Amino acid sequence: MEYEEVTHTATDRTLGRLPSGGDVTVTVHRYAGGPGPTVYVQAAQHGIELNGPAALRRLHGRLVDAAIAGTVVVVPVVNPLAFDQRTYMTPPEYDATNPNLNRVWPGDDEGSLQERLAAALWPLVAEADAVVDLHTGTADMLEHVRYRADRPAARRLGEAFGTDYLLSDDPEDDGTPSGTFRAAAAREGIPAITAELANSRQIAPEAVTVGVEGILDVLREVDVLQGRPTHSPDQTRLYDDSEATVATAAGLFELHPDIGVGDHVESGDELGAVYNPSTFERRQTVTAVDGGVAYSVSREAVVVAGEPLVSVARPV
Repeated sequence: MEYEEVTHTATDRTLGRLPSGGDVTVTVHRYAGGPGPTVYVQAAQHGIELNGPAALRRLHGRLVDAAIAGTVVVVPVVNPLAFDQRTYMTPPEYDATNPNLNRVWPGDDEGSLQERLAAALWPLVAEADAVVDLHTGTADMLEHVRYRADRPAARRLGEAFGTDYLLSDDPEDDGTPSGTFRAAAAREGIPAITAELANSRQIAPEAVTVGVEGILDVLREVDVLQGRPTHSPDQTRLYDDSEATVATAAGLFELHPDIGVGDHVESGDELGAVYNPSTFERRQTVTAVDGGVAYSVSREAVVVAGEPLVSVARPV
């Protein structure tokens, strides 16, 4: 590998056009060094997930003075429509058919607005040798990296990223595209990981640091940066093939005070209850469907029937 001083460029990429005539654009940062692989990194598919863009701003300061082999392509805000509206998904006024950008990859040049936006961005992804998609979770979610169980190269990226928990999930076995960014990249043969950095709607400095150091270690893993990643000896691998515990009734969900993220639960354990907030009637006693580690929980939440309350994954 030839490690050369970074040349940085930032350009606007037009993805689509609004009814008023204004363009939907994203800023694309390109950090180029000597010959080597290309790594693509993006954040803010969902407009309230802020730790990703914050991490990429800090990553910029680390890369502009670095010597690298290859190219790092960064899109800090991949969904400006949701970001500007401060919403999780794109407002339905823009795309009522596909409000969740993370269900339409790799896009469709002749599809709905979001499908067209994804299709316009996808060529950047397709030229990459590895991709990192930064997200944040619910208020109570373990920081973790998710990868597909049938992709050993993606697992190595996840291990290098260095979160305490690694979640693998089932590969698609029926040939039906799921539309998630990570699944679309996998179908192209590109190693891809999804990093969940703490909670949404606010910037968590510790999670931002995890994101910066994680990306740097991924770059070391693929030899874009010199050195080796610092693998955590205490990483816990989880396999996400368990059924989430969901609300069967609408109301106010109160989690059992002794239950939290990272706890082991057994099938049938009582996790809390859903109440009618007006009459105080208990509408559902919530019990765990499957056993494992609770990696995401809703706490004191207003819920509707069918909404996930506790998600668990079993240790590997």
